[in-house]
Amino acid sequence: MKFIELTLHNHTIVHGFDARNQEIIEKVEVKSPSKKLVSVDRILSISEKYILIKYAFDRIIYWEYLEEYDNLKTMLS
Repeated sequence: MKFIELTLHNHTIVHGFDARNQEIIEKVEVKSPSKKLVSVDRILSISEKYILIKYAFDRIIYWEYLEEYDNLKTMLS
């Protein structure tokens, strides 16, 4: 399993869907970013601001990351 180190910050957790099929989300703001090792297999997509990571129990988290987008693409290839 391959891992990459990222500096992650604020994030939005998607816990699933309610009875009306609306996303149940939780926004989390942190005081300072932190470095994390992330399994490449859990990464679903990246944008210039967010990286989407899948966790247990079908939760997904949109993380803000501090690395440069092009550097992150290189790390993933």
